[in-house]
Amino acid sequence: MAITNQKGGVGKTTTAINLGTALAALGKRVVLIDIDPQGNASTGLGLPVASRGLTAYDFLVADEPREFAVETMVPGLYIVPATSDLSSADVDLVADPRRLQRMRDALAIPDALPEGLDYVLIDCPPSLNLLTLNALVAAHSVLVPLQCEFFALEGLSQLMRTVQSVRSALNPTLRIQGIVLTMYDRRNNLSGQVATDVRDNLGSLVYETVIPRNVRLSEAPSHAVPALIYDYTSSGSIAYQRLAGEVLARMRGGQTLIEPAA
Repeated sequence: MAITNQKGGVGKTTTAINLGTALAALGKRVVLIDIDPQGNASTGLGLPVASRGLTAYDFLVADEPREFAVETMVPGLYIVPATSDLSSADVDLVADPRRLQRMRDALAIPDALPEGLDYVLIDCPPSLNLLTLNALVAAHSVLVPLQCEFFALEGLSQLMRTVQSVRSALNPTLRIQGIVLTMYDRRNNLSGQVATDVRDNLGSLVYETVIPRNVRLSEAPSHAVPALIYDYTSSGSIAYQRLAGEVLARMRGGQTLIEPAA
């Protein structure tokens, strides 16, 4: 599942970290592939830059079996970490005729990831670049975190068109897993208005679970732990536990691609 939104600051990495943690807490074996050159998901799961050996960059250019994923502090959750080396991927792979299929090819390499995985989550950078396109070509589904503010809506149609294009040309099995509303502030009328507008336009594609603005979600990365470990009783942690349940239900139900309203 590619977790993506070309707009930054919408809770994408927070969603990747805590959804992965919640799925692992439910007994699933999960690997998170961090393809954001900022490496925030890697930091948020307790991996200092100096300890990141093989990275997502190595994973993308790999042609032979190696173990790329490392264990995190969360039992059952692994990560392929990222460093700033990923910033050069667009240039380094530009001459590769399979540059858009590099991640799909890497996922097919035997022993590159732990055995018995239930889910692979891909934390994408905040742009529709070569890295994000690789994730969309490799993924079965897309999860879109959408911040409850007006400008967050502007890029949603572009992202949906990109998904449709990838689905038509390169990955016919790609589908929208769902849109999760993040940073919801019930004291702010705009949050409610945005949530209503998104649900009116996209209906059941939007998860029932809404991720609230929550200080514990903001504090957890500075302690290099998921919010579910930092404070599992916080409203943000509880919301991600509920989101994990919805994600599992949609996986079992095979949610189909829904086109955005005009």
